[in-house]
Amino acid sequence: MSNSHEDIRARRSVLYMPGANARALEKAKTLECDGIILDLEDAVAPDQKAAARKQVAAAVAAGGYGHREVVVRINRLDTPWGRDDLAAIARTGPDAILLPKVESVDEILELENALGDFGGGPQLALWAMIETPRGVFAVDRIADASPRLKVLVMGTSDLAKELHARHVPGREPFLYALERCVMAARAAGIAILDGVHLDLADEAGLVAECEQGAAMGFDGKTLIHPKQIAAANAAFRPAAEEVEGARRVLAAWDAALAEGKGVAVLDGRLVENLHAEIARR
Repeated sequence: MSNSHEDIRARRSVLYMPGANARALEKAKTLECDGIILDLEDAVAPDQKAAARKQVAAAVAAGGYGHREVVVRINRLDTPWGRDDLAAIARTGPDAILLPKVESVDEILELENALGDFGGGPQLALWAMIETPRGVFAVDRIADASPRLKVLVMGTSDLAKELHARHVPGREPFLYALERCVMAARAAGIAILDGVHLDLADEAGLVAECEQGAAMGFDGKTLIHPKQIAAANAAFRPAAEEVEGARRVLAAWDAALAEGKGVAVLDGRLVENLHAEIARR
């Protein structure tokens, strides 16, 4: 059950913001990121869950985030907080709900059903985090679980813990998982975001990781600090010459269609529908 159309929008830089930090929620309205994830899970201690939930619900309802995609990461539904998170957030108007540590289709379907119970309208999308070995092995089925599922998010920190792996330059311990998840997202026609870079002092490593993710086919990168936004935006932004080339491809393709042709020729190269789709993206 592949999604028939990909949800195409800029997601070069998607920044986690702790839901318990009111100042961070306000600052997010001024940052040059494409999206924000207001976090009720890992970034919030158990004794602060209720207060953070109330604070995030109020922030989302108040709006003011402009073009930024607003996503709320809830706690899993099998925790003491997950359903309360969903009940508080579903009607406030976020763009999506992010479910952590997804390992099966059933978890997506359970969340989808719960959204209906708590008044989440049909425009409210689902995002799923892939951050365990079971999640990686099931990712092809997870990605196809629901038309409401629009984005996969790599959770490389938890994956490292589960694998007993180390974070090393080049990310060799994670390449299989990363590539498998990109493949699943593309097969399902949904977007996928790369995991976070933890070392805030390692600017060169961040740039390299962003460039690697873009080369692998990720749509953008999740971030943990505003200082990382510029590197992600640069790596996942098409170069000016790529944009101009895409416009020329589309112009050639549109002209061919207007003439009743199924192919076009541009600079001696064949242009077909697949090339037009790539150019449009």
